[in-house]
Amino acid sequence: MSSENPSGADNQQETKSPRTELDPHWVVGFVDGEGCFSVSIHQNPYVRRTRGWHIQPLFHVYQHELSGGARRVVSFFGCGRVRPKGPKSSVLTYAVSSLRDLEERILPFFECHPLIIKRDDFQRFAAIVRAIRRKEHLESSGFERVVRLAFAMNANGKQRARTLEQILSGSSETARQAPLL
Repeated sequence: MSSENPSGADNQQETKSPRTELDPHWVVGFVDGEGCFSVSIHQNPYVRRTRGWHIQPLFHVYQHELSGGARRVVSFFGCGRVRPKGPKSSVLTYAVSSLRDLEERILPFFECHPLIIKRDDFQRFAAIVRAIRRKEHLESSGFERVVRLAFAMNANGKQRARTLEQILSGSSETARQAPLL
């Protein structure tokens, strides 16, 4: 008896693409409710071309471990990681920080399946990720543009430890006095 299945592929359920497991509309709603696009800016004296600041875009989603949403999303996107929010927390965090994964997986998905509530933050986030991938942030004007975009996100940077002026001034004295983000 011949079979068209390749050897060892009897159970096609195991080889099914993870993207088919979730409805994209569910993912959009889940991220609109429980997700966040953020850009942290940390002092790092070894990155001189960006005035001593390290810029790190991060996409993350939080949910209680019993719901299973965070684990389902990591399978859906095929990148990122899931970890507890804290040592004793029952909340899980799905996070993607790889610029390549952000640009190749996360951004295209949300451009094809637009967010509603987090649309503006996502658009700024996408511009930041692409600018960093093109290394625009290494030039003075690109650095300023990226930092200004980051400060325009998430309630205009109201929860940031440093002001926009402190970061743009590049003053190491200012950076030493302020707590890290």
